[in-house]
Amino acid sequence: MKLKQILVTLALILTTSVAFAFQCPADMRQIDAALAQNPQLSSEQLAEVKKLREEGEALHNAGRHQESVDTLAKAKEMLGL
Repeated sequence: MKLKQILVTLALILTTSVAFAFQCPADMRQIDAALAQNPQLSSEQLAEVKKLREEGEALHNAGRHQESVDTLAKAKEMLGL
């Protein structure tokens, strides 16, 4: 019984990690598409969005998906996405 609970818990954790891993690239594509349309942001805001996007990609590549999602969400919010 305990083994079954442990296996179910591990499966849920792995599923959640994979879901976040797949969300990061989608978020990056959304940000890139919004940036390509020259959003009405100040130069400081634009620089911040680009910095957050780069940080999000670096976190994703490092396997830190929740942090990547959180960072990319800040950039998306600034872009109004």
